[in-house]
Amino acid sequence: MSEIIKDGTLYRDAPEDERSEQEKACYDFLGNVGAEYIRLDHEKADTMEACEEINECLGVRICKNLFLCNRQKTAFYLLLMPGDKPFRTKDLSSQIGSARLSFAGADAMQEYLGVTPGSVSVLGLMNDKKGMVRLLIDSDVLSEEYFGCHPCMNTSSLKIKTADMLEKVIPALGHSYTEVEL
Repeated sequence: MSEIIKDGTLYRDAPEDERSEQEKACYDFLGNVGAEYIRLDHEKADTMEACEEINECLGVRICKNLFLCNRQKTAFYLLLMPGDKPFRTKDLSSQIGSARLSFAGADAMQEYLGVTPGSVSVLGLMNDKKGMVRLLIDSDVLSEEYFGCHPCMNTSSLKIKTADMLEKVIPALGHSYTEVEL
């Protein structure tokens, strides 16, 4: 195994060891909505190279999760896209009617998603009770059979059926999504 992945054991349930409240809330949420998942625990994954190793072990492409905002910091977006696809703001701006997109800061990330940099995940939308974040999903992600994400902590990764994500998870988060083409 690599330095990132300790033993490669895959689990179909929540961890029994001590985890953050945020991570535990993700597992509870997934259980409550009936979304099955496969979990892999690993060292902190904060690069796309580390995610590639995780992808191989889980047999899924982990999404690149970008937390964006407009220049005025009045509109926030969570963009899910394949990790190997380049991101160009102009390709997205015209599709969502928002010019001058940039990366939102750590404070906004914590305020709206309840996560820290490196742990951004669609599951963080469970903390967006006021619906301030618009979810954007690249069409390539939607075409995959499985969806990969962190449980709001980048020391574990999950493999979830895309159909479950779209039909169970996202609606239960109180959000809808906009399909984009990047």
